[in-house]
Amino acid sequence: MRKILVLDAAQRSALAVTRAVGQLPNVHITTADAAPMALAGQSKYSHSYLQIPCSKESPTAFIQWVEQHCLNGQFDLILPVTEVTSQLLLMQNYSTQQLPMAFARYATVMELADKANLVRQAQAAGVSVPNTQFFENSQALNVQQVTYPIVLKPAKSKIYANNQWVSTTVRILKSEADLAKVLEEDTYLAHHPFMLQEFIPGHGAGVFCLYNHGIPVRYFAHQRIREKPPEGGVSVLCQSVAVPEHLKEASEKLLTQVNWHGVAMVEFRISPEGKAYLMEVNTRFWGSLQLAIDAGVNFPALLTQHFFNEPAIKEAPYKIGQRLRWLLGDVDSLYIFLKRPNSTAKKLKRIGQFIWPRLFNQRHEVNRLGDLKPAWFELKHYIKELRG
Repeated sequence: MRKILVLDAAQRSALAVTRAVGQLPNVHITTADAAPMALAGQSKYSHSYLQIPCSKESPTAFIQWVEQHCLNGQFDLILPVTEVTSQLLLMQNYSTQQLPMAFARYATVMELADKANLVRQAQAAGVSVPNTQFFENSQALNVQQVTYPIVLKPAKSKIYANNQWVSTTVRILKSEADLAKVLEEDTYLAHHPFMLQEFIPGHGAGVFCLYNHGIPVRYFAHQRIREKPPEGGVSVLCQSVAVPEHLKEASEKLLTQVNWHGVAMVEFRISPEGKAYLMEVNTRFWGSLQLAIDAGVNFPALLTQHFFNEPAIKEAPYKIGQRLRWLLGDVDSLYIFLKRPNSTAKKLKRIGQFIWPRLFNQRHEVNRLGDLKPAWFELKHYIKELRG
């Protein structure tokens, strides 16, 4: 019996991992998070749940817990699903024998997760990136030489310093006043590297993939249909699409160059002329993971089987047009849209799109007839938050 620990159980991606890996033969899934109970812990595929210190709010206590409970062979595989948890564990430099995780080593992860390193890797691989200027901190920036619009992008999404995590934000700046405000409010810019990048109009696109020690295993792509907030954010309705060949080629150049291992999401910006520019790489499982699984690319199961050197599932080409809906996120998106100053016609159209049933090729991300407890758990917490 393989003992597998799924961390960050409050995430919907952790629920997808728990359901996917839990259906493999001879596995025992334990889920864990900082709350008394979390979303993935409610799944029937989670055989036990552990409340543990928060990797973001209490990183030292989290590492102490890991060293007490995970370094002596208690688990055969540990699957963190957030950037904070995975990087915190990797930076401890445990061996795979001590802490069995299906990740590249920390230095390799940071070649891609650090956006400044990523730009340099992309340039070396011949992958297009926006024109970029690098700064060690805000003191190195001459504000008089900045032209607008411009994108201010911290090198890291999450900064670990003085035993705590700091979340950073990418900003689109349209004027010198915008820049001055950001430099005043985002105090981490005074001490940590960032970039100024050319603003690329257009739309986003992504390639999802699994690598096994530098060798590509599977690719997947999706299209966002609705998001929260509506103008751009977390996907609440998406569908599978064919992987654009030029994006696959660019992703492969980049990931092969660093001898990537594990899962990754490579994000691009497509200009109105159709040119693709690399934006970032997420070195972890992504939010819409369940869509790939429903379409026929079971990334968590494939990752697990490669880790244990077992014969991987033989998968046919995945289904194009499969949809995934996060229902409560879609409710929030609709509410935000209706509160905005949109025309009555647009609001009625949006309501119609929300309520119109789709009987085929669409599934709910959390709500599953064969595994209903996570949906009930999510609904109770949603109502509790509405009540304040």
